[in-house]
Amino acid sequence: MNYQEVKNIILSELQNKLPKHLSYHSVSHIEDVINAAREIGEAEGLSEEDLVLLETAALFHDTGFLYGSKDHEEKSCEIAQEYLPSHGYSQEKIDQIKGMIMATKIPQSPTNHFEEILADADLDYLGRDDFFSIGNKLYEELAMFGIISSERDWNLLQERFLENHHYFTKTAIENRAAKKAENLAIIKSKI
Repeated sequence: MNYQEVKNIILSELQNKLPKHLSYHSVSHIEDVINAAREIGEAEGLSEEDLVLLETAALFHDTGFLYGSKDHEEKSCEIAQEYLPSHGYSQEKIDQIKGMIMATKIPQSPTNHFEEILADADLDYLGRDDFFSIGNKLYEELAMFGIISSERDWNLLQERFLENHHYFTKTAIENRAAKKAENLAIIKSKI
């Protein structure tokens, strides 16, 4: 599996072709999820080969935004299917990667440990100190799409989302749940 080669190609594609109005679903989000996936995967005891699969899924998980936000996970799977065979990935590995990509669809419903790790990595920021700065990027994006129209709408949406969200892996629960609860309390204080 030639991950580094495919990573260079995909990040370059995203850098050049992702719509500039995507303030949240950007290359920096993809890189953040790749880093979080590796961090959680290492803590969860994955082998180096398994970490490469996980990072590959993180790399591709939002590539579907090249074609719009609707059903972007399915489109991301199609893009992975298109690129990965020529970079040394077997169909079995590609299917595993596609399962991980689909596990990031909201509401998240992972069916195995790999999928749980990527689902947690995708929303890792909910339990971090940079929650509000990253959240502001999502606010801008959702406002641009007309999904929310005021800060109050945003805070109510965030409150509902955080209350309904839960981490799946032992690592994310131990490292992120407490800070996520703090972030939720701050949001509630604004409503």
